[in-house]
Amino acid sequence: MGDNISDTDASTDERARDYWRANVRLLAVLLAIWFIVSFGCGILLRDFLDQWRIGGYPLGFWFAQQGSIYAFIALIVIYVRRMRAIERRFGLGDE
Repeated sequence: MGDNISDTDASTDERARDYWRANVRLLAVLLAIWFIVSFGCGILLRDFLDQWRIGGYPLGFWFAQQGSIYAFIALIVIYVRRMRAIERRFGLGDE
């Protein structure tokens, strides 16, 4: 009987590790995208991107002022949707 409890605990621990691994992987990917958009496009690649215009402003300036904010909002939406899917996969959803 004691073996069943430890097997259940081991299974639960493994599922918890898998859940957090999926969560951290998603966060790492989204934060990398946010870094590339905000720091990369807004600062490092600004001179290169300034050869194009969006809304009358140079593209590099636009990314620094507006684009990174839009990207951040989009990443929040993606995070919420992906986390719902991850929580459903691990049986943690609110439904």
